[in-house]
Amino acid sequence: MIVNPILRGFNPDASVVKVGSDYYLATSTFEWWPGVEIYHSTDLVNWNLVAQPINRISQANLVGNYNSGSIWAPHLSYSKGKFWLLYTDVKTGTAFKDTINYVISCETIDGEWSEPTFVTASGFDPAFFHDEDGRHYVMNMLFDHRLDKPNFSGLVIQEYDLEEMKLIGERSHFFRGTDLGVCEGPQLLKKDGWYYLLCAAGGTGYSHASTVCRSKNIFGPYELSPFHPLITTKTDSTNPLQKSGHASFVPISEQEWYIVHLCSRPLTERGNCTLGRETALQKIEWIDGWPRLVNGTPYPEMRVPKPSIALNTSQNTDNSTFCNFNTEVLPNYFKTLRRPLGEKASLIERPGYLRLYGEQSLSSLHQQSLVARRWQSFRFRAETEIEFSPKSFQQLAGLVLFYDTDNWIYLHISYDEERRRKYIQLETAKINQFSYESDRILISQHEEPIKLAVEVNREKAQFYYNLSNEWIKIGEEIEVNHLSDDYIKANGKLAFTGAMVGICAQDMDNHTSYADFKYFNYQEISRDKLKI
Repeated sequence: MIVNPILRGFNPDASVVKVGSDYYLATSTFEWWPGVEIYHSTDLVNWNLVAQPINRISQANLVGNYNSGSIWAPHLSYSKGKFWLLYTDVKTGTAFKDTINYVISCETIDGEWSEPTFVTASGFDPAFFHDEDGRHYVMNMLFDHRLDKPNFSGLVIQEYDLEEMKLIGERSHFFRGTDLGVCEGPQLLKKDGWYYLLCAAGGTGYSHASTVCRSKNIFGPYELSPFHPLITTKTDSTNPLQKSGHASFVPISEQEWYIVHLCSRPLTERGNCTLGRETALQKIEWIDGWPRLVNGTPYPEMRVPKPSIALNTSQNTDNSTFCNFNTEVLPNYFKTLRRPLGEKASLIERPGYLRLYGEQSLSSLHQQSLVARRWQSFRFRAETEIEFSPKSFQQLAGLVLFYDTDNWIYLHISYDEERRRKYIQLETAKINQFSYESDRILISQHEEPIKLAVEVNREKAQFYYNLSNEWIKIGEEIEVNHLSDDYIKANGKLAFTGAMVGICAQDMDNHTSYADFKYFNYQEISRDKLKI
């Protein structure tokens, strides 16, 4: 059996394409850089991150974009000997939503992807369909800014010329959704002469779902499946895979099919989901020409049968990593905010260390020196060693639990100008309200290394520092619930990502100070090994 999720931690909106015996899966990255994660698998059980195709500012300039905007719901496909990636750069999130859709391509999944070609700005969640007659189509959710109309106005489709790289013909408003409301994330499959339209529905929260309808004509009309919805936990509040929806078909053979789908695992029943929106796998069967989960219900399962291509495969469920920064490039599980760090991060100025030059504050939507990775377990320890010589209270560096620029918990080193000493202190931002969670711990002004650590145990975290081979708690156990989209949405803002843990530096004076980090260790651990 396979244990869900198959991609743990912030990995939403999966889009899958099969090329030969290889499967490639793309997920959303929002404001995190590089943009879009593409994973590879041959067995649907274990997935390796093999490409991050949006890695140049010319492909997407995210600097200044609002939290949880930027790169939404990419669609990955293969046609004419190339991989094609459609993605949205969401610029605004008011009554208007500027959704700039682009397409890039590459002959190999891990090669250098092309410069972007603008496709449309009429809505988000663009997707290709490459028909067997050689014609190509682009679908997307249509966004309506008019105050007397629903914002989410159903789906549109238009033919696309892959040679000229432009839309042709007329746009058709071909599907307006179901009784579940909001309709987005369209995917088309042609099977046995039918066009099957697979859509996300019901929003992104606990009413999320995925629906199926079909037609003999690509432009419709489409009839709704008798197994409606295909997947949801809207009426199953105790299911461990909540918010299930936004799915993608995964064929193995004509007789064997799966779907990947979005899900979240709350800390409590219908509570906060600090790991964000994850990707799970379910087996489906075809009944009278309609797909249905093999359990005969719309409710996903934590354990699903292994595909026939994975019978001898062992599933890896531990995502622990250690990096000593004795590398030429950062491992691909690290991400930055909205842009590459360029000269603000160096692995060569002091070999064996990552040097981060301080820039703007953790509240900035523009230029931050922050390197982080996903939480992929409810229980983990993250640790680093830092050398830092601040000369001003405006210079900081340290270890951070981070959701977005409004919500974080930061164990930092800075400078007390009255006492002329460095100090360590813990600070939080919660919906842009700031507070100190510890006293200042004055330390020597000398250059000795300082170790910082945090242990997360579900909804709680304990921070530590180490000056001379002894780990000392700083502050009390602290709640981490606000590092979740659920908490943020309950307080009036949209949020779609997941909690991260990382290292960072700020210099809100002259942008010249730097911190040297010797390693970053993220270890997923069982309850009995936690210190707290």
